[in-house]
Amino acid sequence: MSTKTIPVAISARHIHVSEEDLQALFGPNASLTKDFDLSQPGQYAAKERVSIEGPKGVIHNVRILGPVRPATQVEVSKTDALKLGINPPLRQSGDVKNSASIKISNGEQAITIKQGAIIAQAHIHMTEQDAKEFNVENNEIVSVEVESERPITMRGVVVRVSKDFSLEMHIDTDEANAGFIKQQAKGTIFKITK
Repeated sequence: MSTKTIPVAISARHIHVSEEDLQALFGPNASLTKDFDLSQPGQYAAKERVSIEGPKGVIHNVRILGPVRPATQVEVSKTDALKLGINPPLRQSGDVKNSASIKISNGEQAITIKQGAIIAQAHIHMTEQDAKEFNVENNEIVSVEVESERPITMRGVVVRVSKDFSLEMHIDTDEANAGFIKQQAKGTIFKITK
């Protein structure tokens, strides 16, 4: 086990949108307007925001993250899902097949995606060099002990390795609230022994 820690980032509800759905919501030739860069290289928070709606409720002012993706994906917490009245599966980002349907609107235009709403599985972004240092592989499942006022060990955390990543663990707001975890808390990886 490496004694090196990883920074932990709390990811609030957000949307990744396809080019087709972006134009359906914001008009032909619409493009995302960068607000600020995110920690992962090439990723940014856009100024464009939307509302998401399910059978039981609506959540307004949900930020779109750029750049555009091949498929629209809405990432919510379990608490959000209960408010909306939807039942999204726990998935890795990008795995939207047979996930929950949801309505997305910008106040004037609205679309309903048949699949795309998920609860993102806690995961760690890292480079190949980081993976060597932590002695882990892409898609390996690990546990992470997070330092906080109420220390917790998160199990079932997936390692995602790419040269395009920057070292950081991503959890959602429910996970952060349960463990009293603040942005940029430190986590220690524990390999799962079989």
